[in-house]
Amino acid sequence: MEPPAAPLDTTPDPAIVQPPGASPPVPPRDQQQEQLRIGESGQFSEGLEDRGLLESSTRLKPHEAQSYRKKALWVSWVSIIVTLALAVAAFTVSVMRYSASSFGFAFDATLDVLSSAIVLWRYSNAAAVHSAHREYIACVILGVIFLLSSICIVIKAIHDLAKRVLPEVDDFLYSVSVLSGILCTVLAVIKFMLGKVLTSRALITDGFNSLVGGIMGFSILLSAEVFKHNSSVWFLDGSIGVLIGLTISAYGIKLLIDMVPRVRQTRHYEMFE
Repeated sequence: MEPPAAPLDTTPDPAIVQPPGASPPVPPRDQQQEQLRIGESGQFSEGLEDRGLLESSTRLKPHEAQSYRKKALWVSWVSIIVTLALAVAAFTVSVMRYSASSFGFAFDATLDVLSSAIVLWRYSNAAAVHSAHREYIACVILGVIFLLSSICIVIKAIHDLAKRVLPEVDDFLYSVSVLSGILCTVLAVIKFMLGKVLTSRALITDGFNSLVGGIMGFSILLSAEVFKHNSSVWFLDGSIGVLIGLTISAYGIKLLIDMVPRVRQTRHYEMFE
């Protein structure tokens, strides 16, 4: 008995229809170009990593890279001056008004001074603007500083919570909070923009630290205002200090996990140092 014939409207099997020895069907031209582009892009990225360069080396012309490098240096100097002044003011508020979040902000401002100094070192050499090895070293140093600072912030905040330290509120505290919140936020936005253009994780990390400083500045104002109207929420100031400390610690750990292996991979590329 013969098998039933296949329906006429079914799609034929290419393996049966194509005669032996014939070339396989050629994919469309657009598909070929897309596959070629993806392959070249992957090989190009691997080539950059093999040469110890950042992605910015392919995006920016030499004069553009140097221009953005100088802008990064200027922003770092301004950040150091501004945050150093804010750190002194915040430490003063912390001692006079027993504010845990003020202490946390002062410590974060000090951290911002150090991180901006590291960015200065990162871009101090004009020939190293695209150096991946120098970039990763800067990030590892930032990660270590973040961890040490977060420990101090959390210990101080927990101590104030345990002792039920009540913050005092006055116009000086408000002025420092508003000024630090605005200035640090503006610095953070500029650093993020430069870091994106230069594909610099160090600059972006410095921007994150400035952003945390801005948030802490406004948090001082928030906790002081809440305590002024409701003294039973005395713990808000210390709780914000703990939260900020844990956030900085998590970022520092993530930074070290990402960057330590990359430092090892690029340790042979010191031609830009």
